[in-house]
Order: sequence, then C-alpha cells, then structure tokens
Amino acid sequence: MRKSLGNLSWVCAVAMTAWSSQAVAQNAKELHIMDSGGEYADSLDKCVNAPLLKSDGIKVIQETPGGYAKMAAQAKSGVITNTVTDGPTGDMYRQAAEGLLEPIDWAKLNPEPMFEEAKNPNGFGASYYSTIMAWRSDAKPPQNFVDFFDTEKFPGKRALPDYPEFVLAFAAMGDGMTPEEVSKGLDLDRAFKTLERVKNDVIWWQSGAQPAQLLKDNEVQYAIAWSGRVLGQEGVSSTYNQGMLDISWWTVAKGITDDQRDMLYKWLRLQTNAEVQKCLLDFLPYPGPSPELEKIVTPEVLKTFPTSAENKKVQWLMPGQWWYDNAKEVEKRWNDFKLLQ
Repeated sequence: MRKSLGNLSWVCAVAMTAWSSQAVAQNAKELHIMDSGGEYADSLDKCVNAPLLKSDGIKVIQETPGGYAKMAAQAKSGVITNTVTDGPTGDMYRQAAEGLLEPIDWAKLNPEPMFEEAKNPNGFGASYYSTIMAWRSDAKPPQNFVDFFDTEKFPGKRALPDYPEFVLAFAAMGDGMTPEEVSKGLDLDRAFKTLERVKNDVIWWQSGAQPAQLLKDNEVQYAIAWSGRVLGQEGVSSTYNQGMLDISWWTVAKGITDDQRDMLYKWLRLQTNAEVQKCLLDFLPYPGPSPELEKIVTPEVLKTFPTSAENKKVQWLMPGQWWYDNAKEVEKRWNDFKLLQ
C-alpha cells in the first residue's frame, strides 16, 4: 500500500510539474520582435528569449526578416505589432529622420556597462563588426589603404564590396584621406578617382563569404571584407588597421504601449550582460557592447574582437549621419559609376 501511495505521489508530482510548465507557457506575456533570422534568431532564442521566459514569464515571438520597410508599414497602418527590429547604422538614421522610432529612455532601461557609442538616443547597439583589408598570406602585405589601392607596388586583383557604404570611404583613403577625416565624412571625388584608377583590377562581391574564397582560390590577391568572414581563414592574412568599425542596432517602434516597452526593456537589458553576450558568440563571431566581455573570453578569442582595446584604437567609427545626409548623391554617383563598368 505504501509503495502504491509512493508511486501515486510521484505521478502527481510529475503531473503538477508538467501542468505548471504548461501554465507558464500559456500565461506568458508576449513580446513581438523582428530580426534577420537564421543563426542570429537561434542565438537570441537560446541566450536571451529562453532565460527571459524563465525569469519574467515573457515569451518572445520572432518575425523574420525585419528592417526599415516593415517598420514603415507598421507606422503607416497605426498597428504596432512588433516592438523592435535589428538593422544597420544607415537604417537607424533613416528611421529616426522619418519619425518611425521612439527614442530610448536609457535611464529607464538601466543597462549593465556598455560602450558609450552603443547607447544611441535612437538605437541599442547590439553587436559590433568591422570592414577590413585582407590579402593572401603569400602576397606583399599592405600597411594602409594607400598601399592597398596601389596596384603597381602591390600587384594583383582586388575583391571589393559591391556596396557603396562598405567601399567608398576606403577608396577615399586610397587617395590619401585619413581615418580621422573619413570618420566625419568623405570626399566622393577622391573616392571615385581611386575606383576609376583600379577598376580593371577589381572583382566585385555581394556575398560576405566571397572574399575569403576568392583569396583562397587565388582569383584575387587583396580584398576588403567583413572581419568575421576572413579572420582565421587558412592562407588569408588581415588587419584591423584603418578598418571601419560599425554596429548592428535594435531600433524601437514609435507607438508601442507601456506594457510593450516594459517587456522590451527587460529583453534589451538582458543583452547588456556579458555572460549573455558570450553565449551569443557561440553562434556568430560578433561581440556585443559590454566592455566586461573581454574579461571572460580567452586571449585567442579576444584577439579577433573588433572591440578589443588593441583593435578598437586603430579603427574608425562609421559616420552614420553623413551617410544619411548624403544618401541621394552617393546613390546617383554610385549608379553612374557602375553603369560604365
């Protein structure tokens, strides 16, 4: 009889646990977000969304992809379903200028320590990445972008991004502009002068995986690439020197409710925790905004960070406002240039 009662107690306990878990899921408040999906969405599910559900009973619903167009559509309809989207620096400035964003109340959000530039009035700096120079390890190493664009002293083909925001500043530096100068804006005449000079030695890429492969296959000897795509690749050398440091942002939709904001700020604050950011690194090699993160990773991993003290000091930060202010002129001149290729 005692054995039967013991079994019955165990069955009841299991049933209560299952019921309790189901009840939490059913009663969870829902926070709707937009993001780029893929491994990034997977990383958020494991490192941010699951812990938030456990600690605060908030279930995060992800829609992919996000971006400017969906934020604009929400604002136009007046129905704000998704509270936030991820996106690049240029999108953040465009959304802000068009009145699509709610400024972030940083005092209310109360983050753990963050790099100051990641605390923008209109965006939460989620992760850092860099655009840098790379070359075949058996090629003559350039020291700067004047060298990089000197096809006589450094002969060979160049793989360049088929995106103006990721190549024009470096081209201007190839004509002698300094990192300090391009961090404030660039001289388009000097940028296109460089591209005209080297255009016959260029292979344009559109996918981030292409530069490393082009270098390995010896189709090009030099490349401008995203840091996470070339670091650690066999036979490929690279440097952060004169690299462009940039940030991927979370931007908050104008018109969210107080309840949505409270849930969102808990979700964002969790992402300022260094251990959470370390978890995110298991999926993608782009560090978050915590200066504490470098204390809990290995020296080998830290060397790859665009945000390490050594790497950060030799880079410059993308001037988002300049790119927004000059977007129409850049687009026209870029299209004119590409049409003649």
